[in-house]
Amino acid sequence: MPLAAFPKCYLDQMCVEKSISVDQWIEMVHAELDVDGLEFYSGFTPDDDAELARIRAKAESLGLSIPMMCYSPDFTQPDAAARAREVEKEKRVIEITAQLGGKLCRVLSGQRRPELPIDEGVRLATECITSLLPHAEKCGVTLILENHYKDGFWQFPEFAQKHDVFLKLLNAIPEHPNFGVNYDPSNAIIAGDDPIKLLDDVKRRVVSMHASDRYFEGGTIEDLQKLGGHTGYASILKHGIIGRGLNDYDVIFSKLAGVGFKGWISIEDGADPDVGMEHLRLSAEFLRAKMKQHGLE
Repeated sequence: MPLAAFPKCYLDQMCVEKSISVDQWIEMVHAELDVDGLEFYSGFTPDDDAELARIRAKAESLGLSIPMMCYSPDFTQPDAAARAREVEKEKRVIEITAQLGGKLCRVLSGQRRPELPIDEGVRLATECITSLLPHAEKCGVTLILENHYKDGFWQFPEFAQKHDVFLKLLNAIPEHPNFGVNYDPSNAIIAGDDPIKLLDDVKRRVVSMHASDRYFEGGTIEDLQKLGGHTGYASILKHGIIGRGLNDYDVIFSKLAGVGFKGWISIEDGADPDVGMEHLRLSAEFLRAKMKQHGLE
């Protein structure tokens, strides 16, 4: 079971401030972390064929692959033309993923707009995701639907955040070799759901995982749910070192091992760039030990 790292703690520096380059991130991971690959985010990934080839070659020269792409399409927009544009953007991200050598590209439902009925949102997201499957298959990429909380640049949380809605959407999309689940236990906790119960319900369709741990600082789940209409992540919600938060990784890994899971696990840790690499290192060490303990290496 290979391990990747995602630069959660450096997204602002890489996407907004541009103070950390993709090359620097690759070099930092190579120098400091015991991982096999890098999960990229569309916000810092170039859209230039030559540059993508160069980045891929650089990572591979350091013994790292780029297996996963984190992307946030918004398929619940009421306007059909806007949804069509989101589909086309996701198609390009699928192509970019393949050019980097990746096999996994995240897909979401979209934002949970207050006026959107559940059944209508499921229908819109299902239509968009299903329409992408032939392109994903052509590119050799698997679309991974995540039980997400909220993209850092969105106003509203994920439409399919809650357990029941996520399952409704997942079951509405036909089973396909290029479609599966990216399981994130912390996001289930944020939704007020049981992450183990969710895993039991989706484990046979899990193809990748975000390993994370969360805790609340100065608030509760109830407080978080009241903040549904603000842009970005809530300040009371913190990523922490994996193994020191709310998730039981012994149970999670034993259940994944029980269904023969061998996919990528990506470390999604930290929001403080001052301690980012140190926390990622500790998270990687914890996960390596747990992977070995549960026979998932």
